[in-house]
Amino acid sequence: MYNIYIRITLIYTYKMTIISVRIDPELKKKMDALKHLNWSEIIRQAIKHRIRDEMERNIAKAVLINEKIRKKAPENFNSVDLIRQFREERH
Repeated sequence: MYNIYIRITLIYTYKMTIISVRIDPELKKKMDALKHLNWSEIIRQAIKHRIRDEMERNIAKAVLINEKIRKKAPENFNSVDLIRQFREERH
């Protein structure tokens, strides 16, 4: 009887989309002077941060809109009585 061990290595490749960005020649010269920086990664991170900031801003805006349109309950409103009424109507 033989023991057979199989080792499977999964290699995940991330599909990346290529985008083009136009910059002025002076900025390109400055980037070229800093060749040790990974400009692709810097730009990727900047885009991720911007998306996160925009999404947070949208959430904050939604909360503000919700606060504006939310109706306040009347002064003598009792939610316990309303819940009890709904429960009694169900049964």
